[in-house]
Amino acid sequence: MTTRSPSIAIIGAGIGGLTLAIALRRRGIRAAVYERSSELREVGAAVALSANGTRVLHALGLRDRLAARSAVPTELIYRDWRGGRRVAAFTAGDDYAARFGAPYYGVHRADLQAALADACGHDELHLDHRLVDVSAENRGYELRFANGIAAHADLVVGADGVHSTVRRWVADDEPARYSGTSGFRGLIPVDAMPSLPDPGAIQFWMGPGAHVLHYPIGDGSFVNFLAVVDDPPTWTDSSWVEEVSPDQLRAPFADWHPGVREMIAATSLHKRWALFGQRPLTRWHRSGIVLLGDAAHAMLPHHGQGANQSIEDAATLASLLHRFAPDQALPRYARLRRARTRAVQRSSWVASALLHLPDGPDADDRDRRLAAIPDTLRWIHEHDAEAATESLG
Repeated sequence: MTTRSPSIAIIGAGIGGLTLAIALRRRGIRAAVYERSSELREVGAAVALSANGTRVLHALGLRDRLAARSAVPTELIYRDWRGGRRVAAFTAGDDYAARFGAPYYGVHRADLQAALADACGHDELHLDHRLVDVSAENRGYELRFANGIAAHADLVVGADGVHSTVRRWVADDEPARYSGTSGFRGLIPVDAMPSLPDPGAIQFWMGPGAHVLHYPIGDGSFVNFLAVVDDPPTWTDSSWVEEVSPDQLRAPFADWHPGVREMIAATSLHKRWALFGQRPLTRWHRSGIVLLGDAAHAMLPHHGQGANQSIEDAATLASLLHRFAPDQALPRYARLRRARTRAVQRSSWVASALLHLPDGPDADDRDRRLAAIPDTLRWIHEHDAEAATESLG
């Protein structure tokens, strides 16, 4: 353990940045969080928290608040796109928690962010601070923000997302890789989808060139969905988003199950965005500047692991900074997290192709192999990020 806690600046008040601030505070290490927005705004409708994320948040004292605001899916179901046949199904709820050591939650992103901000402490949260420059100074770093304010820190954590400003001080910022797919979302009342079977379950609908994932959130009266469709490989801008008409959203699913069509017809979010994944970085830190979450490993959403991997990053980094001086903690952090997040990134790319197979022998083979999904993905859900740091001595 260090004899003097370093002063730490966390750039970005998303899920990863706030979780890190809480984890550090519980170990007696104060960190200031700087957020570019003037208020904490909801980005995305909902978050799926799997056991590898919820076990961290429970350990940070958020168990009761999360449980009160989250839905626990009853099952995990894979369905055929047209008739709704249950290709594979597994119990969730208490069975999932017993299997993996923590629950699976569907929670509104605004509720999660509010819970994290309250636990972090608003005295440490500085809004309307857009980072514009970092320079080495007095064995630390001077941070300069667009509002004219400057701050000093011994250690800087870039938790500022896929379009990270901090990343350019750490690594060559290679362009994100386009997946050949685009997605759109919705947050839909269950009552608006009378034909949707099992709305309390987390479900994947698999079909030719597309898939739909949905799960309940909050008190279970709403479901959050993500629909993903194959698109021509013509986009190169990782921030690409376009307004689309309701007809354009419905068209790829015109022949799908009535419950899916009702879901898509009910969305009020008439935008779709190209899905990009960040190429794995070889460098996660440079001197006392380090990356966390999407700034280091943006990934496709097909395993629901973006937020959960950021939470794992935060738990790992906080534990190591408590046990080691920064010059020892940061290389250990990068070594632990780089291998795991690369594996999750790679698996999410494979999942995209498998979910979009046309009907035929390949899809039949996939369907047979889905029976082993709880064991196939066990390595993701059972992971204990803090315990993993113990392997480093």
